[in-house]
Amino acid sequence: MDLTVDDFRRVPIRLSGVVVPQRYRGTVVAKPVYEERLPLGPLRPWSPCVWVRRAPEVGASTARVVPDGCTDLLWRQGVLAIAGPDTGHREVPLAPGELIVGVRLRPGAARPLLGETPATEVADAQPDLSELWGEAALRLREALAAQPGPWQIAATLAAALGARFDAHAPDRIAVSVADALDCPRPRAIASLARELGYSERHLRRRVQAATGYGPKTLEQILRFRRSLEAAESAPDWSRIAAEQGYADQAHLSRQVRRWSGATPRRLAAQRA
Repeated sequence: MDLTVDDFRRVPIRLSGVVVPQRYRGTVVAKPVYEERLPLGPLRPWSPCVWVRRAPEVGASTARVVPDGCTDLLWRQGVLAIAGPDTGHREVPLAPGELIVGVRLRPGAARPLLGETPATEVADAQPDLSELWGEAALRLREALAAQPGPWQIAATLAAALGARFDAHAPDRIAVSVADALDCPRPRAIASLARELGYSERHLRRRVQAATGYGPKTLEQILRFRRSLEAAESAPDWSRIAAEQGYADQAHLSRQVRRWSGATPRRLAAQRA
């Protein structure tokens, strides 16, 4: 699959549950840049976005990464890595002007990136791509070295990932379960298993292998992500708690703190 920068459609910059606001160290702070674009063509059903992040040019900074249920192929200053599913928040140090480019795969669709390696084996980790791709990772690194800019890098990453779809197709059952769980009041996994014709135990293990999470944890992370996205336009946490299926605002607050390490009020203040 040959991709160019024209295969990415600009979409509004949004949180998408990946990186929440940064804190900076240093006397002078430049504004960071984070942009997502929507992939077109064969990658589109499985990738919500390709993205570019550039750290401020002056002063070291950190980015807080929180769980979003996704898996990413990363290029970071010449290093290729896999960003496995996160089960907690973490702080990522960024050098001045550092550039990171990624291709994100939706929950359950990590097989083109991971091959037959279960997502649980890369949870909370960023292994070098060569550990799973071998010589193909080295060839990709050479191809990326010739690219003139971040979106050309993104196109090359996406093309390399797309070329693996025939041999390592996403688990459509796991993706469909993740989709079914991504709503305020999802059906029980036992009900989904009956509908799909699998035992509940089999479906739980299949979802965990494909996403890195058990169904209940995945449901909680997806609800947390939706809540952050809803708060972008209006951080009315009481309304968001009701709309997203939390028992009450206190329940939402506990979950936000669990996954982000901050209270909803603090997150809203940081992002203002």
